[in-house]
Amino acid sequence: MADPRFFVNRGPHELAALAALAGANLAARADPGLVITDVAPLDQAQPDELSFLDNPRYLKQFTTSTAGACVVAHKFAPQAPAGMNLILSDKPYRTYALIAAAFYPKPALEPAIHETAIVDPSAMVDESCRIEAYAVIGFGAEIGARTHIGPHAFVGPGVRVGADTVLGASASLANCLVGARCQIHAGARVGERGFGFTLDPEEYLDVPQFGRVIIEDDVELGANSTIDRGSGPDTIIGAGTKIDNLVQIGHNVVVGKRCVIVAQAGIAGSARLEDFVVVAGQAGIAGHIRVSAGAQIGAQAGVIRDVPAGARVVGSPAIPVREFFRQVTVLAKLARGRGKT
Repeated sequence: MADPRFFVNRGPHELAALAALAGANLAARADPGLVITDVAPLDQAQPDELSFLDNPRYLKQFTTSTAGACVVAHKFAPQAPAGMNLILSDKPYRTYALIAAAFYPKPALEPAIHETAIVDPSAMVDESCRIEAYAVIGFGAEIGARTHIGPHAFVGPGVRVGADTVLGASASLANCLVGARCQIHAGARVGERGFGFTLDPEEYLDVPQFGRVIIEDDVELGANSTIDRGSGPDTIIGAGTKIDNLVQIGHNVVVGKRCVIVAQAGIAGSARLEDFVVVAGQAGIAGHIRVSAGAQIGAQAGVIRDVPAGARVVGSPAIPVREFFRQVTVLAKLARGRGKT
């Protein structure tokens, strides 16, 4: 189903091989030798293609799908159409991700430095790297093995980039140390000065920002997102964290491991997010706030006080979910009552 101009299909694969690859099991009635040519959505998949069901909202599409095979949880298997071959999984979305990657693996990296790239003689660039057109690698920078630097990207003086990292087109890294296997997408800005100045009536005097950005292993930073360097202490992004497009992270922020921060969220300076925090789209977190482990911040929430571990908050100012909906219900009743008078 993918456009071959952009994505190369490495299929076909037999169904049994796909199940084994993903560590999942075939249903008893499945044909292990069925040849699967591609992956596709439930409502578009053909008899030689594979799809998946993870969200119950798509159950109706599942029951009418013409897909030859489908990844599905055990509880939904009895509702499969006649003739559909099933791969049974406790985590259908994860299983599908592994199978889809078999059809569309990442292209092999071919080491090269484009003739228009500018690499400072003092920079240490592993010979297995690929550096695209017009990229700039600054004085004393270190680029790890199999790293891919996109066109017009900038790696500033002294920056260290770990192995197997991808830096997208026109992205820039300054005053930062980046771990291994990171994905930094097009237009991202890492390590620019933080928003710090004195509120003097005579003039706004910039406060020097002497810190760095530390990005640990396996972090993803979305397109056109920004992470400011610290003012003295470092800004830190924990291992495995996923940051969406258009996210702003201020100076001295510490983000824990495996956090998820969704598009257009903003985190003000010196805030701290512990491990496994989720921040939904357009949420804002005030400076010097602590969001404890496992907390979830709802879309467009405004967080102005600390959030305890595991809490779920919404609204602006953010309050616990149950309290928020109680308030909404009371307001709705008051509005209806006023309308009757």
